[in-house]
Amino acid sequence: METRSILLLVCLLAGAASASEVYRWVDEGGIVHYSDQPQPGAERIDLPKTNGFTARSAARSRTDEGGAETPKQPVGYQSLAVSSPGAEETLWNIEGVLNVTLALSPALEPGHQVRVYFDGSPRMVSGTSFQIEEVWRGVHNIQAEIVDETGKLMIRSQPNRFYVQQNTVSF
Repeated sequence: METRSILLLVCLLAGAASASEVYRWVDEGGIVHYSDQPQPGAERIDLPKTNGFTARSAARSRTDEGGAETPKQPVGYQSLAVSSPGAEETLWNIEGVLNVTLALSPALEPGHQVRVYFDGSPRMVSGTSFQIEEVWRGVHNIQAEIVDETGKLMIRSQPNRFYVQQNTVSF
């Protein structure tokens, strides 16, 4: 078991100090030590070269007005929320038209789309402010998500439950 610990330590030192030297010595108590600093009576250990890895950038390039390519940063939406209607909000007399506002940070990227689930039914909408028709009295749920050009989900909001109430007209 002690040999495995020593080998693990040597491997860790090799990764951390791939360009430096490693020294091994045994103290008077018989304990083996490793260091990147030479010690009296220490022997130098030749470590094998480490494997290198260079990651390719996943960012696409685009051409600016001057014809030079500039790297495009991958989109990373930080937050998406249904601002209106608010969670657990009661709306009165909306006459069947629900005004919806989404809070998205950063702004919607070109080519990306907003998909809304209203009472479980998906629909594509344009932008982060829109209306949903034929929303009548009762309990409703709404949730939004942003999808890219390929339909890949980028971010999803928490679902909001809200209520629509309608005054009764007496004759």
